Amino acid sequence: MEEDSKPFEKQSEETLGLATLAIHSGQDADNWKSRALVTPIVTSNSFKHDVYAEGEEYHYSRMSNPTRKALETNLASLEGGKYGLVFGSGLGALSTVIYLLKSGDSIVVSEGYGGTHRYFRRCADQLGLKATFVDGTNVENFASAIQPNTRLVWMESPTNPLMKLIDIQAVCNRIRSITSDWTEKPIIVVDNTVMSSYFQRPLSLGVDIVMHSLSKYMNGHSDVIMGALILSNEEIYEKLKFFQMAVGVTSSPFDCYLVLRGLKTLHVRMREHEKNSLEVARFLEQHPCCVKVNHPGLPSHPQYELGRRQMDGYSGVLSFYIKGGLDDAKRFVSKLKLFAFAASLGGYESLCEIPMTFSQRHTPAGQRETTGITQSLVRLSVGLEDVKDLKRDIGQALDYMLSAQNSAEPVAGGQISVP
Repeated sequence: MEEDSKPFEKQSEETLGLATLAIHSGQDADNWKSRALVTPIVTSNSFKHDVYAEGEEYHYSRMSNPTRKALETNLASLEGGKYGLVFGSGLGALSTVIYLLKSGDSIVVSEGYGGTHRYFRRCADQLGLKATFVDGTNVENFASAIQPNTRLVWMESPTNPLMKLIDIQAVCNRIRSITSDWTEKPIIVVDNTVMSSYFQRPLSLGVDIVMHSLSKYMNGHSDVIMGALILSNEEIYEKLKFFQMAVGVTSSPFDCYLVLRGLKTLHVRMREHEKNSLEVARFLEQHPCCVKVNHPGLPSHPQYELGRRQMDGYSGVLSFYIKGGLDDAKRFVSKLKLFAFAASLGGYESLCEIPMTFSQRHTPAGQRETTGITQSLVRLSVGLEDVKDLKRDIGQALDYMLSAQNSAEPVAGGQISVP
C-alpha cells in the first residue's frame, strides 16, 4: 500500500499537515459513545463514578472536562507539543505561569502587548518578582539582563503593535549557553498570539512554553475570551496542570467548543489574513500620508529576512505612522467605515486602534517613546473583507485627514477608555 493511502489512524501526527490536525486531532468520534462527528459540549460540572473504581479520568469540570480535553489535545498537536492547557483568558494563562516562580525571582520581558507589561509591572511586582524589560531585537539585550535569580524569560514575536521580530532560536541558544551549569534554569516562553500556530511554531525553535490568547486568530470569530499554554516538558506540565485546577482559571466547555470550531478553518483564514494585510501594507507604503509601515512581510522591514526564516507567513496585524500627530490619527480612524475602532485583533472583521491612547495607555510614557509608540502610530487588524473595499476605505479616510490638516479642522472626541 502506498504510504499516502494508509488509513488516517495508522499515520503518525508528525506526518500530518496542520489543516488535518486542526480538524481531527483530539476529536475522533470514537472518543465518545455517541460517535458524534462534532465534539460534544459536555456542560456537566460533575461525573458519576463507580463506587469501587479508581483512576477515573473525569471528576469535576474544574479539574477535567471532555470538551476541554479535546481542545487541549488539539492545540498541543498544532504547536508540535505534547501537552496543552487552556485558561479563562490569555492573561489567565500568563498569571498561571507565574506560579512556577517564587518571591525574589527575576523575569526578563521583551517589549510587546501592553496588557502583558501591565501585569508584570503592577501584579507580578506585588508578589516580589522583578521584571526587566528589553528590546528583543538584539539577542545580547537578553544576555545582559539575565541574572543568577532569573527564572523566566518572556518573549513576544512579532511584537504588538510595532511588529518587531525576535530571533527566537538565537535567544534560546544564548540563554542556555549562559545558564548551562545552573541548577534552576530560566523557563523560556513565547507569546505566539499574533502569528497563530499556522505561521509560527516556537517549540521547534527551542522555547519551553508557547502561550496564546485564543481570543484572537486561533478562535478567529471574536466571540471567545480564552488563553492557552502548550509545552512538551512533563515536569513543568504537571505543575501547571495542578495550578490550573487549584487556582480555578479554567474555561467553559462551550467556549472550548467555539475554539475547536474556529480552529477547523484556521489555515483558510490565515491565508486570507496574510493576503489582505500584505496588500493593505503595500497600499499604505505608497501613500503620501504614511511615514512608515510596520509589516514583516514588506522588504522594507528591517528584519524581513529573519521573518522569512522563522515564520511560514504573516498575519493580518500591521501598524503605521501617519503624517501628523494624535489629532490626525484620530481624524483618520474616525472616518473609517469598515475598520471598527475597537480592542483586540485576529477576528474576521477589520479593526483599528491608536495604541498610545488604547492598548498601550498604561505603558510608561518614557518606554512608549523609546520603543516607538508615538501619537501618530495606528494599528490595523486586517480582516477577511474584500481587500479592494478595505483599501478604498483607508484611502478615503486618509484623504479626509489630509483635507482636515489643510483646513485646520478641530478633531472631535475626548479620552478613550482602555480595556
